[in-house]
Amino acid sequence: MKVLVHIDDADRWREALARRLPEAEVITSAAPVEQRREADYLAVWKPPEQLLREPTDLKGIVNLGAGVDALLNNPGLPDGVPIVKLRDAGMAGPIADYVRYGLLHFQRDFDRYRRQQHAREWREHPVVDKADWPVGVLGLGAIGSKVAASVAADGFPVHGWSRSPKSLEGISCHHGDDGLATLLGQVKSLVLLLPDTPATRHIIDAQALARLPEGASLINPGRGTLIDEAALLAALGPAREGDGEAEGRLRGALLDAFPEEPLPATSPLWVHPRVWVTPHMAGPTPLGAALDQVAEALRAFAAGEPQATVDPDAGY
Repeated sequence: MKVLVHIDDADRWREALARRLPEAEVITSAAPVEQRREADYLAVWKPPEQLLREPTDLKGIVNLGAGVDALLNNPGLPDGVPIVKLRDAGMAGPIADYVRYGLLHFQRDFDRYRRQQHAREWREHPVVDKADWPVGVLGLGAIGSKVAASVAADGFPVHGWSRSPKSLEGISCHHGDDGLATLLGQVKSLVLLLPDTPATRHIIDAQALARLPEGASLINPGRGTLIDEAALLAALGPAREGDGEAEGRLRGALLDAFPEEPLPATSPLWVHPRVWVTPHMAGPTPLGAALDQVAEALRAFAAGEPQATVDPDAGY
């Protein structure tokens, strides 16, 4: 089989994948176009449109990440080619750490202490116990369920939400529209780990934000399209640093994913004093664990064995 790899640090991935699959010829997108056209399989992350159009007999695609929205929305994606995505592959641990940081940031008032530092104000806030800081996790897939369990193990009460019913030990599980409304009304911090699908786009809109208790916080290591940005900014309230302790209905937001990446320099999110922007770094893909899944998927493709593939209509 001939495998074409496209990702940052593609040479490292090529060398490692070639060691895992000695029966395969592995090239990168830097190879001449004549070689790229002969690829049987793609192992890619956010490939350019033209790269997807080049292979003449493509048999399968492995998406080198858990999120497939960029791939499914690529106009060069050929019809009918099966797609396999990474299932966690070691990303849940770093994402849980990111969420843990965000929760402590708000639960221990680090956001307020930062503003007080700028104002040279020495004032201590009473500590809210973790047991009194309920957390909502939207999305209970391979990553979301592990993040929810990790947060619960830290001592936070956790409410999880999914479209269909689920049962997870130690997690109060909700589902459907009514379950979402119930969850939103109970949590101090809301964590977004849903895929980008037609049903989840702007799931956090003005109505959803209004259901959150006053002073709630938002943590998004998931997909940028989950949030209505205009509604978020309105819920955050004043955007001037000099407003000190002035807060809107929403206390703050830690955001790692955006509809357009890199986040445009003109975005008001960059300068809002109650928004913390990170460059889609919450869940880096560890090479070792990912390679196991990539090699498994490619061998299954070549052998014609059944495996879980992405449903383009569902978006995951």
